[in-house]
Amino acid sequence: MDTLDLARWQFAITTVYHFFFVPVTISLVAITAGLQTAWYRTGKDKYLRLTKFYGKLFLINIAMGVVTGLVQEFQFGMNWSDYSRFVGDVFGAPLALEGLLAFFLESTFIGLWIFGWDRLPKAIHLASIWMVVLGTQLSAYFILSANSWMQNPVGFRYNAQRGRAELTDIGAVLTNKVVLVTYPHTIFAAFLVGGGFVAGVALWHLVRRPGIDTDAFRTALRLGAVVVIVAGAGVALSGDQQGKVMTQVQPMKMAAAEALYETEKPASFSIFTIGTLDGSREVFSVKVPYLLSFLATGHFDGEVKGINTLQQAYEQLYGPGSYKPNIPLAYWTFRLMIGVGMASTAIAIWLLWATRRGRAPTKWLVRTAVLLPLLPLFANSFGWIFTETGRQPWLVFGLLPTASGVSPGTTGGEVLTSLIGFTVLYGALAVVEVKLMLKSIGAGLPDEPAESDDSDKPLSFAY
Repeated sequence: MDTLDLARWQFAITTVYHFFFVPVTISLVAITAGLQTAWYRTGKDKYLRLTKFYGKLFLINIAMGVVTGLVQEFQFGMNWSDYSRFVGDVFGAPLALEGLLAFFLESTFIGLWIFGWDRLPKAIHLASIWMVVLGTQLSAYFILSANSWMQNPVGFRYNAQRGRAELTDIGAVLTNKVVLVTYPHTIFAAFLVGGGFVAGVALWHLVRRPGIDTDAFRTALRLGAVVVIVAGAGVALSGDQQGKVMTQVQPMKMAAAEALYETEKPASFSIFTIGTLDGSREVFSVKVPYLLSFLATGHFDGEVKGINTLQQAYEQLYGPGSYKPNIPLAYWTFRLMIGVGMASTAIAIWLLWATRRGRAPTKWLVRTAVLLPLLPLFANSFGWIFTETGRQPWLVFGLLPTASGVSPGTTGGEVLTSLIGFTVLYGALAVVEVKLMLKSIGAGLPDEPAESDDSDKPLSFAY
């Protein structure tokens, strides 16, 4: 493997690993804030104990997410210096906003929330966790704005003398039509993970430790299931809009997602497709008539351009070369993203039905305690793999090929060494993460708070 391939593998591995923590962080902090709000309004101890229980799991997760996220920035300078030089002027604004505004909110108010128990007034303490929620949402938006620019470059001019893109309109970058559909889709997908996590942990306790905090965990189970169902509907609706925008700005990605080799009007959605080894034509396919036309254009008789048609058009526009992504990878990650996400929603509906009217979950349901958090997490990962690999061979669509972004002075041996180092480090972090999470989950809810008027008592809840 050459330097380019190794650099791509390294970035793919570290990014997918880092993204395991992102949707949990985004959603779990909001669910925790919701539980604390319920305690603030009702005064019921079960909401306070659930807040502290899931809040601790959130903090473990966000700490690991911050550590793994820092590696991404190092790679820009290590392996992708030409890419950094090309996009730096554009990316500087949204990433600076993410660091100075969003991360500032998160880090400051997380500290106030952790150490503010029994020190801050209840309303101020509650506001602290909601400010963390706001910070995570802003952080997600600014980062997605930068990523969306790679999918659909806007608000810039190309400086041929310096060989880079230069920002001309930050408003256009922040209101890119790609980010306007990608942001809600990503957030709903994150809540699919968080809701599944909350419900899965609660289900495990209800089945494995019956009679212990049953009322609290039953509340958490049904809350998590409702979050998954609502998020699943949001993912479907926002994904429909995202597909239509993707067809407008990256028609090759949509064609690859469907393994559509020839232009069709109307176009059918393929449930299963087998193509030739060189990825040039379809051999066998099972299709749903008219569905792809609707998904791509909003009309059942709309035209969807095929891979071969787009390849010819791109050769005329950009010059000789292959402009096809890895079609089997795009095709199957697209379907796994949809299928696994739908399975998560179906399980949540089933759990909500199985626990209706006070019914207790049976022991054979415990397997879903593992599946419910993992399925939406994998769906998120499949979605990002599709998004990034479906853009290939471009780093910045239509402007910067991936092969032109790698650091010219970096050798394959250097990248391989750092790749091995990161893999070993991430493996160790995974062990730490899993052990901490399992230990905290197994410990169950914290003890019920004791009443005391001593204002100088030590913190009753700290991590």
